[in-house]
Amino acid sequence: MVFGVILAGGIGSRMGNVEKPKQYLNVGGKPIILHTLEKFYVNSKFEKLIVLCPSQWINHTKNLVKKNFNDDSKIVVIEGGSTRNETIMNSIRYIEKEYGLDDDTIIVTHDSVRPFLTYRIIEDNIRYAQEYGACDTVIPASDTIVESVGHEVISNIPDRSVMYQGQTPQSFKAKKLKELYEGLTEEEKEILTDACKIFVIKGQDVHLVEGEVFNIKITYPYDLRVAETLIKGEDK
Repeated sequence: MVFGVILAGGIGSRMGNVEKPKQYLNVGGKPIILHTLEKFYVNSKFEKLIVLCPSQWINHTKNLVKKNFNDDSKIVVIEGGSTRNETIMNSIRYIEKEYGLDDDTIIVTHDSVRPFLTYRIIEDNIRYAQEYGACDTVIPASDTIVESVGHEVISNIPDRSVMYQGQTPQSFKAKKLKELYEGLTEEEKEILTDACKIFVIKGQDVHLVEGEVFNIKITYPYDLRVAETLIKGEDK
């Protein structure tokens, strides 16, 4: 079975002084999270879409789902965790409890504030996760990457031709991800930036999926303006 996992646990602190988490801000006349959910909802391969959000926003999210989707039974809203990876683990625990986990259970995890992913990206994630066990959506780095270990002077300038910028979805065989995560030390968990790093730490391959430049994450106020422009382009 294949499950969509929408990560909506953030509070959007980098968006500035706003009254609600950024995933609930309006773009193109409706909350960002609805644009994102729609991209998953139209794909018939998903057994269930699992939205994970802060506990105080669960009822609000459920109401959004009920008002905007004809078959809201396809979407479940549950509480996220204290970290990104704990949020993903909450989704796996839900799947294990309700459906059971086997070697073929796939989760496609995606930022709720990346509403411009495509059907092709989702399809590639499902296919590569089934074939390879783990995959990450990326685009080639367009700018030179500068490393500064001390945050004051340049330590290294890596070869840009082998550098990529990570996006989402990131997709996995859920049982394997759970096993690897539970095998991490507390020190290893502290250095995690995303779920793919769990596989990398444990020496497991993560296949690359070609992303899109417009598959942006809405993080800053400027991104909202860009998103409004992209939405208008989609509507034409």
